[in-house]
Amino acid sequence: MKFSEQWLRQWVDPNVSTEQLAHQLTMAGLEVDAIEPVAPKLDHVVVGKVISLKPHPDADKLRVCQVDVGKADLLNIVCGAPNVEKDGCYPVALIGAELPGGFKIKKAKLRGVESYGMLCSAKEIELSDQAEGLMTLPSDAPVGETL
Repeated sequence: MKFSEQWLRQWVDPNVSTEQLAHQLTMAGLEVDAIEPVAPKLDHVVVGKVISLKPHPDADKLRVCQVDVGKADLLNIVCGAPNVEKDGCYPVALIGAELPGGFKIKKAKLRGVESYGMLCSAKEIELSDQAEGLMTLPSDAPVGETL
């Protein structure tokens, strides 16, 4: 039987780590076969809010977005997703992030415009098998918080 640790901790929540909890369950006679993360570890992926966007000067299907990621300055991010909108909240992979599959985010120049990160779909961060544009987050998602 599989169940989430979060669900279990709604019923019993001892102040122990995941590994200690698994050991305690095993010692109580319940076999724990494996502990599997349900989502990949996403370092340097935060909630971002698109403050403004404009058409890319040299590409019809790209847009240049100014994105608030909770830092003093807005980030300039070039995006090709059709569903990017002003005031929308999306996952942002910052420079230095390594997405699932080993894809590393670096500062890039896309058709002459510098981009300092990447707005992400759910597929790109392995939270879904489908990618129909960017993963839209709730409008009250805390900007700058790790995903």
